[in-house]
Amino acid sequence: MSWTDFYRRREILEAAVRHAKRAPGEPLVLAEIPGAADVFGTEEQLLLALQYKWTQVLGGYLRAELADPEDAAAEGVGEQVDTVSRAWRRAQAEHETLRAMLDGGLTRYPALLNLHEGELRMLALTAGLAEPGEPVEELTRVGYAFDSLVRARDQRAAAPARRRSPMGHLLRLLAPSA
Repeated sequence: MSWTDFYRRREILEAAVRHAKRAPGEPLVLAEIPGAADVFGTEEQLLLALQYKWTQVLGGYLRAELADPEDAAAEGVGEQVDTVSRAWRRAQAEHETLRAMLDGGLTRYPALLNLHEGELRMLALTAGLAEPGEPVEELTRVGYAFDSLVRARDQRAAAPARRRSPMGHLLRLLAPSA
């Protein structure tokens, strides 16, 4: 691949993400993204290239958070989980459309699902929730659980806080003393 091809591919990937902001989880229409059909051929190939981009992004955030593998090993499992969660949340927040595009493609393309499950295994291992020698199915299961917990926490944080009535709050404060 020449530098010209590299830059063209990168521009198309960026255009696809911009295009997908309208409906991030929906299938991409390559004809609406200039050059996408010529360079990638199919939506699956485009999403696989975007998955590679996501892997680079997430890896960068993980490296920035962990800084030194020896430091990560010295930390407790709870600290590692928090560190990996923080890295994932930062990557997702700054590349929300990209993550949504990939999530939308998981049900349509088995190759994308395989790469996603590899990412989940890597997160489980990096967070210290699993050991490298464990069966692939177990690593994947732990990775899915980790992913679900991180996403559920994000959804709870984004939900508007319920407003309590002053009278109800007062009654709750007085109830233990009665």
